[in-house]
Amino acid sequence: MAFLCLHPLSDLQEPSSPSWLGSRSQREHRRQGDAPRWKPSVILGFGCASFASPPCPRIADFQDVLKEPTIALEKLRELSFSGIPCEGGLRCLCWKILLNYLPLERASWTSILAKQRELYSQFLREMIIQPGIAKANMGVSREDVTFEDHPLNPNPDSRWNTYFRDNEVLLQIDKDVRRLCPDISFFQRATEYPCLLILDPQNEFETLRKRVEQTTLKSQTVARNRSGVTNMSSPHKLSASSSPNEYEVLPNGCEAHWEVVERILFIYAKLNPGIAYVQGMNEIVGPLYYTFATDPNSEWKEHAEADTFFCFTNLMAEIRDNFIKSLDDSQCGITYKMEKVYSTLKDKDVELYLKLQEQNIKPQFFAFRWLTLLLSQEFLLPDVIRIWDSLFADDSRFDFLLLVCCAMLILIREQLLEGDFTINMRLLQMSARSYRKPRSSKTRSSLAARGPGLEEKTLTLCPGFWDTQMPVGSQPEGKLQEWPAPDLLTLGCSHRGTLCHAPS
Repeated sequence: MAFLCLHPLSDLQEPSSPSWLGSRSQREHRRQGDAPRWKPSVILGFGCASFASPPCPRIADFQDVLKEPTIALEKLRELSFSGIPCEGGLRCLCWKILLNYLPLERASWTSILAKQRELYSQFLREMIIQPGIAKANMGVSREDVTFEDHPLNPNPDSRWNTYFRDNEVLLQIDKDVRRLCPDISFFQRATEYPCLLILDPQNEFETLRKRVEQTTLKSQTVARNRSGVTNMSSPHKLSASSSPNEYEVLPNGCEAHWEVVERILFIYAKLNPGIAYVQGMNEIVGPLYYTFATDPNSEWKEHAEADTFFCFTNLMAEIRDNFIKSLDDSQCGITYKMEKVYSTLKDKDVELYLKLQEQNIKPQFFAFRWLTLLLSQEFLLPDVIRIWDSLFADDSRFDFLLLVCCAMLILIREQLLEGDFTINMRLLQMSARSYRKPRSSKTRSSLAARGPGLEEKTLTLCPGFWDTQMPVGSQPEGKLQEWPAPDLLTLGCSHRGTLCHAPS
């Protein structure tokens, strides 16, 4: 049974920025040119975040559930919905179970993981290749480049033709993953566990990054160097300061985390030609990979790439219809889901619904990104991870996502009711930093009365984000404190506080 308890802001300590975030000036530089991002006062869910209060007692509850020979899925869902502690790699393990990567029977985990990781290694061997170059680690000698395997061969089934088609997809993936999560430097840093199959000098494989570099020819470089195409390699000689779009080149034998994400997306596109790669998938795989790659258990961290791939594949099996244009107008398509957000809003706040209709503000103008990317572009990474705890734990998780989107609208109803079309469009299309602005007591009381039907499916807020003058000691005794949740999830709450569980 869930209880609401007050959570004084003074009980929490603002964590210091971890080293991989970079300096303040570096973080601000990375933000330039991006949409304004909401910056919460308390970091949620980071593995390196530290709280002044003692470790969450709910950790023991998770451990009790996870040590059973057969995991009680409903109990795990109940615990995870209120937030998963980041200590001890609990979040990584829970996500793998909730996303159906690991079965409920613990005894089969070892064999399942070994099988899946070997399968992923096989994907690497088969799909990260350069036509016309021998696969040395497979015992194949160098091939003669004949007409059957020549770049000018018009046969659509030739390896070179496939290579060129793959490059079109790869270029789009590369452009997207390089700018993944610009607020942090994690994805630009070197991974501790690079893919030795690719980087081993005894093999003749090339990294996807080098493949892109050989494919891309920048017109600005050609204009500057007129001695011929042999100068196409000159962009790599530019200093990082000469172009904000250039990234630091890592030493040989190293690869950045974004390169791992690039490889995951490329293999997914190869295995799923019907959908291939659609812009935005990088924002789905990013939080998954970050969570697994920061697991405190080195054995799990070493296989973060393979584990992320299969969890991402399972997640995409549930949301892939959002990325297929031909299904947009079907009942499983994204258009239907966006209209469902408005129909839910009409039930919960008809005044706001009529205002948006009067201004002809359609859900397609803002909800498309919210739904397709699972809110990953609306919040900073720690809060995305916290929201996904609840999203993955809910048995009808994507119906719950519609409720969250509806809550986001209601939480800014005052601004929307007062604004004109231009102001409201700007407000809805910017990131959700505005959702944590302090609001009047009138707004808070109106929220409580507006959504009682959502109470069982929504989280409660951390009051410190609303009122910075919370009295010390206002937290009721006997309740177990949980991680503070983003206040956009407060719709239907009759009290302010964080979701807590009382002892049975």
